[in-house]
Amino acid sequence: MTPLADPVPGGRPGDVERATALAGELAGRGVHGVVLAYVDTAGIGRVKTVPVAKLPAAAAWGVGMSPVFDTFLADDSIVTTDVLGSPDGDLRLYPDLGRLAVLSGQPGWAWAPVDRITQEGERHPGCGRTFLRRIVADAEQHHGLTFKAAVEIEWAVGRASAPEGEFEPAVSGPAYGATRQVELSDFTADLLAACAAQGLDVDQLHPEYAAGQFEISVGALDPVAAADRSLLVRQTVRAVAGRHGLRVSFAPAVLAEGVGNGGHVHLSAWREGTNLHTGGEGRYGMTAEAESFTAGLLARLPALTAVTAPSPASYLRLRPSQWAGVFTAWGRETRETALRVVTGTLGLRDRAANLEVKPVDLAANPYLALGCLIAAGLDGIASSAPLPEETTGDPARLDEAEASARGVRRLPTSLAEAVTAFRGDELLRAALGPVLADAVIAVREGEIAAVAGLDDEQVAAAYRWRY
Repeated sequence: MTPLADPVPGGRPGDVERATALAGELAGRGVHGVVLAYVDTAGIGRVKTVPVAKLPAAAAWGVGMSPVFDTFLADDSIVTTDVLGSPDGDLRLYPDLGRLAVLSGQPGWAWAPVDRITQEGERHPGCGRTFLRRIVADAEQHHGLTFKAAVEIEWAVGRASAPEGEFEPAVSGPAYGATRQVELSDFTADLLAACAAQGLDVDQLHPEYAAGQFEISVGALDPVAAADRSLLVRQTVRAVAGRHGLRVSFAPAVLAEGVGNGGHVHLSAWREGTNLHTGGEGRYGMTAEAESFTAGLLARLPALTAVTAPSPASYLRLRPSQWAGVFTAWGRETRETALRVVTGTLGLRDRAANLEVKPVDLAANPYLALGCLIAAGLDGIASSAPLPEETTGDPARLDEAEASARGVRRLPTSLAEAVTAFRGDELLRAALGPVLADAVIAVREGEIAAVAGLDDEQVAAAYRWRY
């Protein structure tokens, strides 16, 4: 489990000693520097790095970085809120030593996620990782619940030799085709080896549907560790691809047409070691709490998309009949509903049963996405929210009357619609807190303004190599 204690000036108990020992061990393994990684509100990974000899100092006193990045857009322009976006101030980045990994795909480097605190030693209210740690801790303390989560990662593989800004698929062949696996056999074998060396538990790696698209699925962990793992997997994919003369994009829509890249979230709630999504008396073995958790998510999906699908390019992906989950509906193993109830194979259900949330992509900050999903589900449990009727097949085929009767609605078709829904959702804004909630709104509105007047292909091109 990820430690839930906040960093403190001088270091958490034992951290400096641990960092000193790690620095010696890392140096002995040929590691020269440590990447300190976090994600901003726009979903862009930001880093600072330190020489390995400075790891104890980083564990004790953090590493400085401006708070302005919380209101950076994907193109590195800056918007402001009443408290963020100024050139003033400083934050301290504290590495989580328990999540440190030596980067097999980047020889000479290690990597660690960070929490951010102020110079006065207080939680930074804009830190997504701190927000998720708080949500997880509160769920356990007040509800007796823990969670397991995993983020699927889809990406498009292009040729690094393509003209600047363009995407040329690095593979041919059909969706899920053996041809694609053979053509990139060396790359994918090296990727699996790198993941194994870094302790990343890979369940599957395979070609996907869209041009040049692949997907990697990793094992579930506690939510904070799952978000960390999502970042580390992407860092690894990108690094290994670069060593093979390839370029990768995790953008929601690499091209304006066709299927985009998802970042589907798998989430399960547990009480005293028992999976609530199986063994119950509800539909498909769900317990009453699991049904209400699902209902809580379902009710807030329109507002949640401002967090889980945060880019203008996200709405090029969120189209009906493309397995993106663009309707407020649920179903067992139904890949067109926004929520897919996964029961797992008979014999594994006590471990495998979970809820897949489909309208999520990799422009999302995974800490914010997971925290908001859990907050919505917990609200469903607290109110004993009833789960509506299941939807089977493609919800796009329901006529208007039947869809209305089932409560099946189209999710927002633009980022502007999603922001409007988010503004009206007091629970999600309260969960994030005013600083983070305002940053979400400001950054989303900044992205909307940045693409004003662009057509779909220009929007796709604007974000193609940002993620």
